This record gives sequence, structure tokens and C-alpha cells, in this order.
Amino acid sequence: MSAQPTPTPPLPPHPADAAQPQTPPPAYRVALLAFDGMEAMDFAGPFEVFTTAARMHARTVAAGAHNRLPQALQPPLFTVTTVAPTQAAVVARAGLRVLPDLDCAQHARNGTPADLLLVPGGVVDAAMACPVIRQWVQATAATATWTGSVCTGAFILAAAGVLHGRATTHWEDLDDLRQRFPALEVVGGVQWVDQGRVLTSAGISAGVGMSLHLVSKMAQHAGLDGPALAQRTARQLETPWNPLP
Repeated sequence: MSAQPTPTPPLPPHPADAAQPQTPPPAYRVALLAFDGMEAMDFAGPFEVFTTAARMHARTVAAGAHNRLPQALQPPLFTVTTVAPTQAAVVARAGLRVLPDLDCAQHARNGTPADLLLVPGGVVDAAMACPVIRQWVQATAATATWTGSVCTGAFILAAAGVLHGRATTHWEDLDDLRQRFPALEVVGGVQWVDQGRVLTSAGISAGVGMSLHLVSKMAQHAGLDGPALAQRTARQLETPWNPLP
């Protein structure tokens, strides 16, 4: 009877395989407020940044030669849910109509708190006075890891009792923010102010810069190369990005 061949021992794991995480980084949930009179770019700019960052991260994962998880099992790094006081179409300042994913009550009931709350600016007087918006912003910010505002969205955060300390807004509205909320330290000449959990940005396009900063910060918090992802996202959007405010 002939001898059985000796089985070939398994190869040792590739060093790059050992360096890869066994599970994907956390998927971040972004809740983006929409309201009548909002500035369209304050809303759409951050939406594009976070959805593009999710695509850029997915491409990096798919290109990884030693990735352990099938791409189908990789959740998006960022998912954006748009939320409004009702499910009716929101009419932005210049007439753009936006259909929200959820109303505030639905979002509050769905049991998945946001990791990041983002509040755009625009014509904010009615939004500041709306109890549904104020209560939702206050409750969502209480459980979110980060909260941010773009432009005059800072007024909504302040009206909801969420904003304290240093803050910024559109250059035209700096004095108004100081007068309405004298306890704030309102600063100009910056693209954004990062207080750790709460961030505010200057007007309109500055919200894109703050959102890229948040992409970097949140990705780094997940153990990824945050600055590289933010830079790749900015390049995909063909927008300059300065990591300093």
C-alpha cells in the first residue's frame, strides 16, 4: 500500500491581513434638519460631503487587497437622513423643494439616535420659533456625539439651548447673534469653530469646509485615516479644503 502524501501546512497569515480589522468601522448616522426658508447650499453642501465621503471610503475598502469582509457586508461609513417638522415638501429660500426622509416625530421614535446632528441656516426666524424644531434639536443633540450648524443655523442651536461658549455664523449675522445671545462668545474671521461636541460654521460654503473637517474627525474617531479621507472627498468634489479653520 502506497504512503499517503503529507498534507501541505497552511501558509502563515499575510502581515497586511493581520493589520486589517476583523469588523468594519462604525457606521455613522447623520441627521440633517430641513425647514422652510433654509439656504439650499447650507443643506446640500453637507449632504454632498458626507454621502461622497461614504462612497470614497467604500472604494478604498473595495480596493483593499487583503480586506477580510465582502464589500456587501461593509456598511456605509456615513448615512444621511433628512428630517423636517412634517413630511411635506420643504421649500428652501430660493424655491428649491426637498422631500424629507422623516419628520421629527418619526425620527424621535425610530430608536436609532444620530451620531451627528447638522442644522443648516437661511431665514431662521420661523424655525427658531417652531416648538417642534426646538424640541427635536434639543433632544437629538442630547444623545448625538457631535452637533453642528451652518451659517445662521447657529441661531437655531442657541434658541434650542444647545449652543454655549464660542460660536460663529455668517459674517452679516455676527452682531445679531451677539445681541440675541449675549452669553455666547461670537467670533468672526474663521471658517468654523470646533468646541469638541458642538461645531458652528460661517456662511454657506464654509459649511462644506466644516463638513470635511467633521469627516476627518469622525473617521479618525473610527480608527481610520481621517485626513486622507477628507482630502480624497474634497478632491472628488473638486473643492479646496484647508484643515485649519
